[in-house]
Amino acid sequence: MKTNIKLIYSRSLKGPLVLTFVLLALPFLIPSPYFLGMMVLIGFYTIVGTGLSMLMGYAGQISLGHAAFYGVGAYTSAILTAKMGMPALAGIAAGALVALIIAYIVGVPTLKLTEHYLSLATLGFGVIVFIFFKQLKGLTGGLDGFFGIPPLEIFGFEFTTDFAYYYLVWPLAICSILFARNVIQSRVGRALRSIHGSETASSALGVNTQKYKLQVFMMSAVYAAVAGSLYAHYVTFISPQLFEAMASIHFLIMVIIGGMASIWGGMVGAAVFVFLSEGLKEVIPLVMSNASGEFEIVFLGVLLVALLIYMPEGLVPALSKTWKNLRRKKDSGGQNSRNAHMELEDEKEVQVSMVGGGER
Repeated sequence: MKTNIKLIYSRSLKGPLVLTFVLLALPFLIPSPYFLGMMVLIGFYTIVGTGLSMLMGYAGQISLGHAAFYGVGAYTSAILTAKMGMPALAGIAAGALVALIIAYIVGVPTLKLTEHYLSLATLGFGVIVFIFFKQLKGLTGGLDGFFGIPPLEIFGFEFTTDFAYYYLVWPLAICSILFARNVIQSRVGRALRSIHGSETASSALGVNTQKYKLQVFMMSAVYAAVAGSLYAHYVTFISPQLFEAMASIHFLIMVIIGGMASIWGGMVGAAVFVFLSEGLKEVIPLVMSNASGEFEIVFLGVLLVALLIYMPEGLVPALSKTWKNLRRKKDSGGQNSRNAHMELEDEKEVQVSMVGGGER
C-alpha cells in the first residue's frame, strides 16, 4: 500500500532537478536566437498549460476561454506600464489580480454547469472578452493594436534579449509546475481527483465541490494572466487577434497532446505544438507552394485525432507507461538470467557430487 501511495504522490526532486539543469544549459548548447525565441514562447505556454491541466485533468472542468485570461493579464500590464508609468512587476501583479477577480465573478455561475454546457459558457466568456478588447479602442487600441509596451525591468535590469528572457521565463515555468505538483499532492488535490471521478459521490462524502472547482479555476486564470503579462512585455505589442477563441483551442490542444492528467503535460504539449507549428511553416510551402496557414491547423487536427485514438491519455502518460514496461521487462529478464545461472550452478554441484560418489 505504501508503495502505491509513493507512486501516486511522488515528491522526488530528481526529475525536476535534471530538467532544470538541462534547461539552464540549453542556451549554451544551442546558441541560436531563433531557437531561444521558440523556447521563450514554449515557456509562456507551459505556464498557461500547467494551470489548464490542473483545471481539466484533475478537476475535470473544461475551459475554452483561457485566452481571455491570457489577454486580461497582457492588457492590464500593458495599460498600467505604458499609459500610467507603473513598474512592470506592479503591472504583472495587477494583471494577476484582475484575472483572479474576473475568474471569481465568472466561475461562481458557470462552474455550476457541467460537460458541454460548461464548455459553451467558457467559450462565450472568451468571445465577450475578445469583443471588449476589440471595441474599447481608447483603452486597448482596438484592432490597430497596443504599441509602446515597455520591456520588463527588475531591479534596474531590462530584459530586452531572448537570452535574458529565457532565464526569466523558464525558472518561473518550473516553479509553476512544482507549485501545481504540490497542490495536486495535497488534500486539495485529492478533492479535485474525487470531483473528476464523480462529483455526485464527492458531494455525498462531504467535499465542497463548488469551492474546490472555483479555487482551481481562479488559480488557472492567474497562471494564464501572468504568462500573458510576461508575453506583452516580451513582444512590446499586442492586439485582440492574439487572444481570440482559436488561442483557447490551441491551449486546449497543447494540454491534450501532453496529457491532461499530468503536471508535465502542459510543458510537453507546448513544446510539441510550437516545434510542429514552426516546422510545418517550413515544410508545407515546399510540398504545396500555394498552401496557406490553414493547412497547419488541418495537420494539428489530424494529429489530435490520432492521439485521442492511440494515446487518449496524452504523450507523457503513454511514454511513462512505456518506460515502466521496459524497466519491468529488463528487471524480469535480469531475474530470469540470475535464476537460470543459479539452476546451472546447482546442476553442476549435483554432477560433481555424483562423480565424487562414484570414485569413492
